[in-house]
Amino acid sequence: MKKGSDLGRKCAVRAKIDMNSKNGCMRDPTIYRCKPEPHLRTGNKYNVYPTYDFACPIVDSLENVTHALRTTEYLDRDEQYYWVLDALGMRKPYIYSYSRLNLQNTVLSKRKLTWFANEGLVEGWDDPRFPTVRGILRRGMTVEGLKQFIIAQGSSKSVNMMSWDKIWSYNKKVIDPVVPRHTALLKSEIVPVSVKGATVGHKEVARHPKNPDVGTKQVWFSPTVFIDGADAEHLSVGEMATFINWGNLVITKINKNNDGKVESLDAELKLDNTDFKKTQKVTWLADTEKSPMTPTLCIYYDNIISKPVLAKEDDFKDYINRNSRTESVMVGDPELMSLKKGDMIQIQRRGYFVCDSPYEPPSRYTSLASPCVLINIPDGHVKEMPKAGSKHKEPKDTGAKEKAQSKKGKAAEKSPQEEQPPTLTGDAADLDKKITEQGNKVRELKGQKAAKDEVDAAVKTLLALKADYKAATGKDWKPASNGGNAGKQKAKGESKPKEAPATTGASAAGADAGELNEKIVAQGNKIRDLKSQKAPKDQIDPEVKVLLGLKEQFKQSTGLDWKPGLTIPQQQQTTPAMADNKENSGVAAGSPEALALKGKIEAQGEKVRQLKTGGAPKDQVDEEVKVLLSLKAEYKQLTGEDVAGGGGGRKDKKGKKENKGSKAAEPKQQKPAKEDAGREVKKVTRLGLEAKKEENLSEWYTQVITKAEMIEYYDVSGCYILRPWSYSIWDEIKNFFDAEIKKLGVENCYFPMFVSHAALEREKTHIADFAPEVAWVTKSGQSDLNEPIAIRPTSETVMYPSYAKWIRSHRDLPVRLNQWCNVVRWEFKHPQPFLRTREFLWQEGHTAFATRAEAEDEVFKILDLYARVYEELLAVPVIKGRKTEKEKFAGGDFTTTTEIYISASGRGIQGATSHHLGQNFSKMFEIMYENPDTQEMEHVHQNSWGITTRTIGVMAMVHGDNTGLVLPPRVASVQAIVVPCGITASLSDADRQSLIKSCEELENILVQAGIKAKGDYRDNYSPGWKFNHWELKGVPVRIELGPRDVKNGELVAVRRDTGDKLTLKQASAAEGIKKLLEDIQSSLFAKAKKIQDEYVALSHDWQDFCHQLDQKKIIMSPFCGEGECEEKIKKDSARDAVVEEGAPSMGAKSLCYPFQQPGDIKADMKCIHPDCKAKPIKYCLFGRSY
Repeated sequence: MKKGSDLGRKCAVRAKIDMNSKNGCMRDPTIYRCKPEPHLRTGNKYNVYPTYDFACPIVDSLENVTHALRTTEYLDRDEQYYWVLDALGMRKPYIYSYSRLNLQNTVLSKRKLTWFANEGLVEGWDDPRFPTVRGILRRGMTVEGLKQFIIAQGSSKSVNMMSWDKIWSYNKKVIDPVVPRHTALLKSEIVPVSVKGATVGHKEVARHPKNPDVGTKQVWFSPTVFIDGADAEHLSVGEMATFINWGNLVITKINKNNDGKVESLDAELKLDNTDFKKTQKVTWLADTEKSPMTPTLCIYYDNIISKPVLAKEDDFKDYINRNSRTESVMVGDPELMSLKKGDMIQIQRRGYFVCDSPYEPPSRYTSLASPCVLINIPDGHVKEMPKAGSKHKEPKDTGAKEKAQSKKGKAAEKSPQEEQPPTLTGDAADLDKKITEQGNKVRELKGQKAAKDEVDAAVKTLLALKADYKAATGKDWKPASNGGNAGKQKAKGESKPKEAPATTGASAAGADAGELNEKIVAQGNKIRDLKSQKAPKDQIDPEVKVLLGLKEQFKQSTGLDWKPGLTIPQQQQTTPAMADNKENSGVAAGSPEALALKGKIEAQGEKVRQLKTGGAPKDQVDEEVKVLLSLKAEYKQLTGEDVAGGGGGRKDKKGKKENKGSKAAEPKQQKPAKEDAGREVKKVTRLGLEAKKEENLSEWYTQVITKAEMIEYYDVSGCYILRPWSYSIWDEIKNFFDAEIKKLGVENCYFPMFVSHAALEREKTHIADFAPEVAWVTKSGQSDLNEPIAIRPTSETVMYPSYAKWIRSHRDLPVRLNQWCNVVRWEFKHPQPFLRTREFLWQEGHTAFATRAEAEDEVFKILDLYARVYEELLAVPVIKGRKTEKEKFAGGDFTTTTEIYISASGRGIQGATSHHLGQNFSKMFEIMYENPDTQEMEHVHQNSWGITTRTIGVMAMVHGDNTGLVLPPRVASVQAIVVPCGITASLSDADRQSLIKSCEELENILVQAGIKAKGDYRDNYSPGWKFNHWELKGVPVRIELGPRDVKNGELVAVRRDTGDKLTLKQASAAEGIKKLLEDIQSSLFAKAKKIQDEYVALSHDWQDFCHQLDQKKIIMSPFCGEGECEEKIKKDSARDAVVEEGAPSMGAKSLCYPFQQPGDIKADMKCIHPDCKAKPIKYCLFGRSY
């Protein structure tokens, strides 16, 4: 071996340890190998060398290393490390293990990085895309930034895949406070601006706006300056723009070429205007010989690997990003000429850069200058950098990654009770106007039958504006949102006239509006006739312009955008009193007279409040209220406005009655004020729902479950507090199902929630579906655990090792265990309470049988029980069936399911599943029994089945309405609520006590009859408020009992599901209410079943299939069962373009093969997908799915 001969090269020296060791590193490891290559120092003197694992412990010991720091992949070799030192009798250092830093979108293997360098895909080992120290330093990483990142990570044993964004965000904190700011423009996109009144000159400005220590620089200005084309496209005539480091300029003219692209602009200096809020910020460069521009090349690098995390079976060569380097040719300010290699700067609105190659003046040989080469430094942001200089003007095209980042944390799911009603700010008002204009533009393009790509582009802009509006206000944009928000502003107490023409539309122009409306309708009909007659475009276009002109007149006249079916504002009849108001309305609300009068109103209002709280006589209070009302009337006559704020609070009931007398004088003026008052009260109390199920399902669902007191939001994203109102439903489901499975011989138990890493590895195939959702515990206090522990996503891995211990003989079978517990699945999708949560409650049954027949029989029995839970308890119809091979439970033989149709969204949702696992898991976990006939060991046949708290969300979705929750009586914790009515101020205390006593007696009678009844005797709420409250919570029956009812021996029962009122005799109340509850239960089921039947379609044609899908239906169609075909159906049935924000764009997914097939598969039938040539096997139920 020392000679390097042929025989020597075939040999190796191994340490004789133990070939049967469980640790592969101890199975006689090689310690010397032949390597006949010249050594850098000793040449060919030796041809045999020690292996790293043999040399490492010896060198560490000889060099007096006290602590050897090694990454966790060397853990298995630690035993070998110590064996070598023990065998040689040498000192042993202490080994400390930590996890290596795994970075996404790259490779860290030196072998793979060498391949990149050898293939010429990178510039070398210092390539900015490489995960080498030289590479990231060249890309702009600072040593201090790297240190801060390392310190923040600390020493951990948990293995994580880290995004590069985190490292670069630490670096940004280091460079941002010190790097100077510069300007550069994209050379191919620069647009000249002629500035009226400008002269050639310069001024000193700070290199860094927040750090004077960085120094100053000269900024030149001239009559002609250059700006970015992206900025030019966003400017409009008359707009004020802020040219950074110069001042405000007003755009006076925009010159465009034939393609509509801006070629040049004219502007005028407005340096005396220092209002820089809401102006577009523009970077610019002067066109003057005294300030020559610097030729600049900006280089942007992307990741070298396109897939974030490569799996073990992935070949990195399949994911190489061959377009990871892009260049932008720029022109920069003259200060860039002085940059040296390694200098870091920020180019305003383009990011941070490091100088890779400094500017060189023109060479004597080529007469060309070498540009300043800048490499972009990532800063850890996930949002796209703005292309134009105003955030409120730039339409946002939110990427998938940005959406994912923006949804993290609790900000995405703040409790509605914590939210404040959004006001329509200036930005939102601008956006509202732009949305309306863009909507008109889209309609005009469609009317002109413009090209599809042109329409699509306009639609995308419209959707981006709507997204901006939602970000600014927290609400989806709706037509006429201007008016709606005006109401909201009033509700918040803004002193805006309630009778203002722009708000009510009631002005002298009302008659003109009626005429304009008729003209618009007639003109619209004329255009439609022309289109139906296929008239030439040049004939239709002028008519469209006339129509748009009429709509603009209508808007100027009424302050409203014209829409089909719009109620035309009526003209007010001018009474003498109103005429006086108009004459006096010239006095401003802020004038001295108005302010003095308002002060009197506030003082009088305070006096009225003190009298009321002090228990003053009613006639004295009434007199002071009259004084207050007269002062308010005087204020309105003076200013033309209702008083805002002062006088406070709610109007006295007496005042209301007296106002009825004056109704004849001002019949049409009083009504809008009354409506506004109602709206104000609604906003303050926020008792009812503010979203409609058919208009905004997501918002409606959120409001229902929070306002009905089912859910409370929690500070861990995706986890929710189940309040008693919802947990009581789970109790009913639990009690029913638990009793039924015990009849089958199932026993309850409990297994730990923690799963070892080794157990999960053993069940790798099954856990693959849950792998991204597994939550891990990595710390105990401040110490890292030696091995991370998973929190159960499901319990097969926890339970089955015990089954293997307990089952030995056929006498041990069957094993039928169930546990009621919680599980954690760290969903990445947007969480929805009950429907998709990170922690949920469920039951999971795990059973083992000697024969397949026994196991299969149980699968279907359990499925029938799940169907009964939905249909008998929750009054929700289900479709029972078998999952396709693609959708079945991983590791199982087959999966049966209950599928539910949600009519409000047109989607299906999986209700509960029962799986036959076959012998897959028993083979994996060696769960075996001795067959009494053959005396051989055989694997058991297993099932698993589960139902979750998703049931509660499904029930709310199916039965809830625009009033609130609707509870089926069998799961309601309160089936009947008794509300005493008719308690007025004139009712004596004795009568009041008698009424309450009658209500309590009725409540006791109902409870004794087995009805879950409750009385609402709170004296701080009116009966009407209580009605709304209990309707919102979904109580099936409300019982109203007043003094007259008690006298007549009657009661009034109100159904929650229909609102119908029934009068029942108190003597037979218990029987009547029982019968009514059963009727409500069956009515709810019948209604839901009817809707489901209407929306289950049968289709054999692909076009019809897609059409039915868009009609919010679920479809039964012939299907071949192939996974590839199923994926094609899902992909090809998705909508091509989203034309409505929030509309479902996902394709049809297989829900199940229904057990009740619509018919037999005939010989001439084809699979529903037109490209599929395989023979269909069954009718499959398809639909959009949660």
